This record gives sequence, structure tokens and C-alpha cells, in this order.
Amino acid sequence: MIRVTDTIHIDERDLSESFVQASGPGGQNVNKVATAVSLRYDLYNAAGIPWDVKVRAARIAGRKVTREGAIVITAQRHRTQERNRADALERLVAILREAAVPPKPRVATKPTYSSKVRRLEGKARRSSVKRHRQSPADD
Repeated sequence: MIRVTDTIHIDERDLSESFVQASGPGGQNVNKVATAVSLRYDLYNAAGIPWDVKVRAARIAGRKVTREGAIVITAQRHRTQERNRADALERLVAILREAAVPPKPRVATKPTYSSKVRRLEGKARRSSVKRHRQSPADD
């Protein structure tokens, strides 16, 4: 079990990894060794994660979520499989940690009386400026 928060854990059996050749620098090694990691985590079918956290995690992950509800993270920043595996896992845990924090509820507020008065005075001032720019009306 991988600990995300005090109440949320990831079962390692729910993770699947595949290794592919990474793009970018690496010299002769880059064409011979599959160092990039594609980490897949089936979010919607995972046990032990509340549904609201799953929904927030899917929103945070954005385009990394498939239609089936799996998060796919590709890591190829480093030159070794081990470091890329650790990087992909850290990024998945970071998404779930961010999703575990519920959003603050919005508290509706009303403008103060003085702010209403200031706004209306500003509108009247602007109206006066524009009215005085006009040419005089014919009587």
C-alpha cells in the first residue's frame, strides 16, 4: 500500500506500468533501452478512495484521464527506469493529495453601502464628463 494521506491509500496491484523508449537526449543508450514509464491507475474502480476525491482527481488530472476513468502518467524526465518510475508515482500521489483537500465553500457577500455610493458617484461623474463634451443643443 502506498500512503497518500491518513485516510487514502493506493493498492500497488491497481498500478500497471509499461516501459517505452524515451525521446530526447540520452546518447547511444536512448535507442537501446526503454527508460520512459507509462503508469496507469484505474481511478474509478479503485477501492479505498471516496467518490468526491475521485471526481476532483479526474478534474485535476485533466487530459491524463481516459474515457474509462484511468489516469495515465508518462514519465521520461530521467535517464533510468527507476527514477522515471519514482517520478510517475510521485506525480500520481501529488494529484491524489491535491484532490483529497475539499474546496472551500464560497461565502456570498454583499457590497457595503459606501461602496455602492462610491460606484454611483463615479458613474454620475463620468456621465457629467460625457454630457459636457457634447455640442450644445439647438433651442
